[in-house]
Amino acid sequence: MKSKWYHLMVLLLMWASSALGAVPVTVDVVEVKKIWDKAPHNAFTDLVRWNERFYCAFREGRGHVSTDGRIRILESKDANLWESAALVTQEGYDLRDAHLSVTPDGRLMLLGGAAPRKRDNQSAPTGTFTCFSKDGRRWSKPRIVVKPGRWLWCVTWNKGKAYGVSYAAGEGMPYLDLLVSSDGVNYQPHVAKLFGEGYPTEVTLRFDTDDTCYALVRRDRHTNKPSSAMLGVSKPRPSEGLGKPGYKKWRWHDLGAGFNGFGGPNLIRIPGGHWIGAGRMHEGGAHTALTYIDIKNGTMTKLLKLPSGGDTSYPGLVWYEDMLYVSYYSSHEGKTSIYLAKLKVKPKERDAPLLPSATKMGGVGAETNPTGESIGGGKVDVWLR
Repeated sequence: MKSKWYHLMVLLLMWASSALGAVPVTVDVVEVKKIWDKAPHNAFTDLVRWNERFYCAFREGRGHVSTDGRIRILESKDANLWESAALVTQEGYDLRDAHLSVTPDGRLMLLGGAAPRKRDNQSAPTGTFTCFSKDGRRWSKPRIVVKPGRWLWCVTWNKGKAYGVSYAAGEGMPYLDLLVSSDGVNYQPHVAKLFGEGYPTEVTLRFDTDDTCYALVRRDRHTNKPSSAMLGVSKPRPSEGLGKPGYKKWRWHDLGAGFNGFGGPNLIRIPGGHWIGAGRMHEGGAHTALTYIDIKNGTMTKLLKLPSGGDTSYPGLVWYEDMLYVSYYSSHEGKTSIYLAKLKVKPKERDAPLLPSATKMGGVGAETNPTGESIGGGKVDVWLR
């Protein structure tokens, strides 16, 4: 009997080790500071390093939903001192949710939402605009590239093509479409109805060194349908090397109820092959959180809460000189403002042997999952295309 209990305990400890010990990195907060608060409402950020400078883009307006939405772009050499580089506006549109990327020919590209709103707090269909710059200060005229009703929320460049996912933003068709473009302006359908379980909305795509594509998907609450975040994985076909786009077949992982309504989802691969995510979480009040994504097992674990609360999230992520830079917005200090966090993310030292360390159950949880947040995921759905 003792032998059976011993083996059962070993199995339980192995499970705990695999679940709670799935995070092989530690995170130290070096600095968090406010970098902009001049508009009544400052929100929805993105961050990029380009031409030896940092650029942070975000929306300014009278409120969270208003007719005067415009995109402010800040510039900094060292991520300490910031100055305004540009202000992008478009007559008749509320510009929202800025996203920055670098085109294959080296220009800086701005993409964001465009809603033809007639009055503040009015619901309106949202489409997508884009514009380009060679110096970060002078920008081409914004151009509508996806008509209001479908919102291409974010694009990522890979091997000369921009990939992005559009979602229902007024048309009432709750599914995702995968789009592709060779110039960042003209987008073609690549996978129609890519995903449609629950109410999926914002999606960020990222590519690994082997060109595997990962999609981090927000799902909103809608009737009794699931609203947990999803992780999509798609490998390029052998023909990808011939210049033909792959990414027709996707595998989907449910990341768990702890990540319901994971607003402003973003992810980045850092040295060592580790994937860090970020977005809005709700347990204990809305806040912006940093996560660890286990792409092999399709799970996500909360690492820490950034100083944030209320109206918050939409992080931008940049890895530079062994530091993770995170832009985001928050209203925890009384006004929606733009913040920049500097974080040290390091691999953990090799774990001690299982049994000696695992005998202290509390120690295992505290060391491997210091926030106490449960690890979501495990459920897999496969869609063949």
